[in-house]
Amino acid sequence: MTKPDPNFIWSIADLLRGPYRPKEYGTVILPFTVLARFESVLAPTKKAVLGAAVKYEDSPPLLRDTMLKRAAGQDFYNTSQVSLSDLGDPSQLAANLINLVDGYNEEVRQIFERFDMHNVIRTLDDRDRLPDIVKRFAVLNVHPDLVSNAEMGDVFEELIRRFMESSKDLAGDYFTPREVVRLCVSLLFSPDTHDLSDPNLIRQVYDPTCGTGGMLSEAHQWMEDHGGQATLSLYGQEFNEISHAMAKSDLLIRRQDPRNIYFGDTLLDDGHANKTFTYCLANPPFGQDWKKQQKAVLAERARDGESGRFAAGVPSVNDGAMLFLQHLVSKMRPADQGGGRGAIVLNGSPLFAGGAGSGPSEIRRHLLRNDLVDAIIGLPTQMFYNTGIATYIWVLDNNKPAERQGKVQLIDATSLWVPMPKSIGDKRRMLSPANINAIVALYGEFEDADPKLSKVLSTEDFGYRTITVEQPLRQVFAVDDDGINRVMGLRAINKLDKDTRHALREALGSLDQTATWTSLGDFDMALGSALGGQGVGLTPANRRSVTAAFAVSSSEGMLVTDKTGAPEPDPDLRDTENVPLTEDVDAYLKREVLPWAPEAWIDHSRTKIGYEVPFAKTFYVYQPPRPLADIDSDVQGAIARVQALFTEVKA
Repeated sequence: MTKPDPNFIWSIADLLRGPYRPKEYGTVILPFTVLARFESVLAPTKKAVLGAAVKYEDSPPLLRDTMLKRAAGQDFYNTSQVSLSDLGDPSQLAANLINLVDGYNEEVRQIFERFDMHNVIRTLDDRDRLPDIVKRFAVLNVHPDLVSNAEMGDVFEELIRRFMESSKDLAGDYFTPREVVRLCVSLLFSPDTHDLSDPNLIRQVYDPTCGTGGMLSEAHQWMEDHGGQATLSLYGQEFNEISHAMAKSDLLIRRQDPRNIYFGDTLLDDGHANKTFTYCLANPPFGQDWKKQQKAVLAERARDGESGRFAAGVPSVNDGAMLFLQHLVSKMRPADQGGGRGAIVLNGSPLFAGGAGSGPSEIRRHLLRNDLVDAIIGLPTQMFYNTGIATYIWVLDNNKPAERQGKVQLIDATSLWVPMPKSIGDKRRMLSPANINAIVALYGEFEDADPKLSKVLSTEDFGYRTITVEQPLRQVFAVDDDGINRVMGLRAINKLDKDTRHALREALGSLDQTATWTSLGDFDMALGSALGGQGVGLTPANRRSVTAAFAVSSSEGMLVTDKTGAPEPDPDLRDTENVPLTEDVDAYLKREVLPWAPEAWIDHSRTKIGYEVPFAKTFYVYQPPRPLADIDSDVQGAIARVQALFTEVKA
C-alpha cells in the first residue's frame, strides 16, 4: 500500500491527459481521494458490516442504521459487496464502482452527490480511463492510523491548491494557509486551556465560510494536541459544492455530524439561524463585492434592525468583509450564557475604510462601543496564495475578562515570519511554530512590554469627531467676460426679451473690467448707472442675481452676513478636521486653527462621530534622515567613480 503524498496523488493526473483538460483534473482526483479515505477507514470492519446488513435487513430503518454504524465502529458504513480494491468483473467496472458509492449510508451518498460521482465514473469509463484510475487509488492507504486527520488536511489543501491553479481559479478563495488557521485557533483556545480539560464541558466551533473545513478540523486537532477533554462539536456553511463535500467528509472521519455543514450562501441564508456558538472562525473572501446578495441583505437589515445580523448597518457594496464580521459577532454565544469568542481574517480595509458616519465607520463604532473587539493582529505580507497584501486577524469577545474590558490590543506581527521553502503563487512567507508561539504569548501578556510589537489601547482611543471649520465669507466685486457670460446664462435672464438681453450685455460690458469694488453699495451704484445708461430695467430679484454673479471671495472684501447679522461661511475656505474623542474640540480649534485663521469657528451641526483603527500609525517608528554630510560624501564618491570610468574609457 502507498502512503499518500500530494505529488503521488497528483501524478495520477498524467493518466487523464488527452481526454481531460487540466482544469478538470481535480474533479476526478478529489472525489477519488475522499473515496480512498473512506475505504481505508472502513476496511477493518467490512466483513462485520456485511454480516450486520444481512442480520438487520428487515429491521426498522433507524435500528438498522444504528446497528450498521456500531458494526463499522464509525458514524458511517458501506453495505456494498465490492470494495475499491476488489470491484469484481472488469467488464462491469463502472457499474460496480457506482454500486460501491451507492452502498454508503445517506450522509456519505450526499457527499458524493456534491462531487457528481456517478457522472465522474461514467465519463472516466467513456474516455477509457476508469481501470487505470481505480488501480492507482486502490493501492492508496490513507487509514487514520497511518495518516492523521491533520496530515490528511495538508494533503487535501495541496491537492485543492493544484486543482485551483490548473483551473486558473484562486486557491485563496477556498482555503486559508494552515499556519494562519493554527494561529487563529490558538488565539481563541489558549485562554481557555484549563476549562477545555474538563470532560463534562460541551463546546462548539463554527465557520460561516468553511471551505473544505480546514479551520474546523484544525480546531478539533488543537484539542487533541493540547489534551482537551471537552466535547467539541463542529458547525459550518459553504456554498461551493466540491468544498462542501470535502468538509462533510472530514467531519465524518472525525466522528462529527456531517449535517452540521450547511450548503448555501451565508449572506443570503444563514443555515444555522437561531444558533450561537462558543467559538467562531472565518476567512471570508478578500475584497469580494456583495451585489448579488444586496437586495436580500438590505431587506434583512430593514426587517431586523439592530436586533439582527447586520445590527450596525452595511458597508460599501464593493466589499462584503464587514458583513461577515457582523455575522460572526451575531453567532457568538451570548454573554449571559458564558459568552463567545471569534477570530476572523480580513484585509486592511475594515480598519479604516469610510469616513465618519459611513457604513464601515458605523460598524467599527458599534463593535468598539460594545467592547466586542479584543485584539487585532497584523500578519506579514505575502502570506496568502492569491494575494500579497497586508492581512489582519480580528479577535472578538463578548465577555472579556475584567483586565481586558474597555481595551483593545494591537499586535504587529508583520516581522514574525520565515521564508517558504518554495514560493506557491503569491505566498512567499509562512509562520513557523515559534512565530505562532511568540504571537500567542504577546496576546496572553496583554501589555506594552515591547511597543514595537504590542500596544494596548482604550476603545475610546479609536474614536474621533470630524469637525467642520468655517471662515467668514468676504467678497469684492469684479467684472470680467466670464462673469458677464454667467449672467447671460441665468435662467431668469434667458426669459427676458431679445432687446432687453442685448441692452443688458451692453450695460455690463460698459463696466470697468480693471476695477474692484470692495463695497456692495459702491458696486450696486456702478451697476445701476450702467443699467440706466442703457435703459435696462430689472426686477430686484434679477438685479440681486446679477450682483451675485460678480461676487468674488477675498480676504480684503466686506463681511457677508445673514439676516441675523451672523457671518456667512465661505464654502471655498471650509475645511474638516478629525479630532480624537479624547480631546476637547474647542481646545483643538484654539491650538491648531485660530493662530492661522483668527476668525474661524466650528459648525457643530455638521460634526460627525467616526471610528477607525490606525494600525500603521500606532506602530510607526520615526526614522531620522541621514546627515547631509554623509549624503554629500556618498554623492561625491559616486561622482568620483563615474569620472574614473570615463578616464578608463578615454584611455
